[in-house]
Amino acid sequence: MNTPRSHATSYPDYPRLGRVYQQLNEEEDARVCKDIPDSACRHQPRNFFAYLLANALSKIADELSSARLILPWLLGAAGASSGFAGFLVPIREAGVLVPQLLVAAYVRRIAQRKWVWLLGAFLSLLALLAMALAAGTLEANQVGWAVIGALVVYSLARGLCSVAAKDVLGKTVSKTRRGTLMGYSASVAGVVTLAIGLWTEFGAGEGELNLALFLAAAALLWFVSLFAFAQIREEPGATEGGGNALAVALKSLGILFTDMDFRRFVLARGLLLSVALVPPFFVLLAQQHAGQGMTGLGLMIIASGLAASLSSPVWGRLSDRSSRQTLFIAALLAGLLCLATAAMAWLEWTLLASPWTHAVLFLGISICHGGARMARKVYLVDMANSETRAQYVAVSNTVIGLAMLVAGGVGLLTGWLGLAGVIALLGAISLVAAFYGLHLKEISG
Repeated sequence: MNTPRSHATSYPDYPRLGRVYQQLNEEEDARVCKDIPDSACRHQPRNFFAYLLANALSKIADELSSARLILPWLLGAAGASSGFAGFLVPIREAGVLVPQLLVAAYVRRIAQRKWVWLLGAFLSLLALLAMALAAGTLEANQVGWAVIGALVVYSLARGLCSVAAKDVLGKTVSKTRRGTLMGYSASVAGVVTLAIGLWTEFGAGEGELNLALFLAAAALLWFVSLFAFAQIREEPGATEGGGNALAVALKSLGILFTDMDFRRFVLARGLLLSVALVPPFFVLLAQQHAGQGMTGLGLMIIASGLAASLSSPVWGRLSDRSSRQTLFIAALLAGLLCLATAAMAWLEWTLLASPWTHAVLFLGISICHGGARMARKVYLVDMANSETRAQYVAVSNTVIGLAMLVAGGVGLLTGWLGLAGVIALLGAISLVAAFYGLHLKEISG
C-alpha cells in the first residue's frame, strides 16, 4: 500500500516553510513545479516567500512615495511652484519605461538577474533618502528641484527592478503559483496602505516632517526588501527571450503609418494621458482649499487604496465585454468630474473647505484613471495577435513615454490658468479622448 508523502518530505530542505507554503497554495502531496528545473523546485518555498516579501514591501514603498499623491502634497506643503507637479507622473512613468527599452537585452544576458533587481533596489533606496533629506531640510522650489532630480533616479531604478523581476519570478516560482504570489503581495500592500491612511488621518501630527518620515520609511522598506530578495536562490542560465525592445520599437515605428487601427489606438492613448496627469492637481487643489498640513492626506491615501481595490474588478469585467466602451465611460466620467471640480473652485463653493470633499473627488478621479488604464491595456491585448503583440507594445510604450515627458509641461500653465484652469483643460481633453475612443474599432468578444 502506497503511503502519501507528508508535507515535509515534499520540500526536505525547508520542512517548516514547506508546510506553510503548501497550505497557503493548497498544495497536497506532490510538488508543483511547472516550467522550472528541479534545482529551482527544491527551493520554491524559500523563493516564494522571499519574492512575496520583497514585492509587497516595494509596493508599499511606492505608495509612500506616490507621484500622484504623496510627492505633490509634499511640494505643495513646502511652497514649491505648482509647475513641478505636472512633471511628477510623467517622470515616474516614463522613467520606468526608458531602462526597460535600453537595457532589456543586456539584462537577459546575465545568468542571475536578481543582481539587477538588487541594484535597482539600492538605487531606489538612495533616491528616497535624498527626497526625505530634501523634505526635512530644504524649502520652496529647492524641494521641487531636489524631488524631481531624485525622482528621475528612482524611476530609472524601478525600471531596472521591473526588467529583472519578471525574469527572476519565471525562473524560481512555478507557473501555477505566480498569480497567487502576486495576489497575496497586492493584498498585503493594500491592507498596509489603508492602515497608513488611517494613521495619517487620525494618528499623525501636522507638518512637513511627517512627509519626510514617509519617504524615509519607504527607503527603509526598500532596504528590507533588498535583503529579502537577496535570499532568492536563482540558478544561473535560462537566458531565453533576448532581443532589444528599443531596436524592435525603432524598427517598427512604420506601423503607425501603415496600421490605421493601431494608429487610432495610440492617438486615443495619448489623449488619455489627461486622465493620468490630473491627480496631482487635485491634490494641490485640496491643499489650496482645505489646508497644507497633514489634514486630509490620510483620507486621500485611503481613497486611493479603495479606488483600486473596489473598482478594478468592475472595470475588468466591463473591459472584457467592450474595452472600447469602457474607455469611453472612464474618459467621459473623468472629463465631467474635472470640469465639475474646476467649476466648484471657480464658484468658491464652501464644500471645498472640507477634506472629505477632496477625498471623494480624489476617489472619483482615481477610479476613472483605473478604468482608463484597464481599458487601454485590454484593448491592446485584444487588438494584437501573437505575431504583433510585442511590436504593438514596444511602439506604443515608446511613443507614449515620450509624449508623457512633453505633456508634463502642463503644470507650467498654472501660472496663467490657475489650478482650476489646468484641471478644466485636462478635463476637456479627457472628453475629447472619450468621444475619439468611440471611433476605435470594436474588437471585444
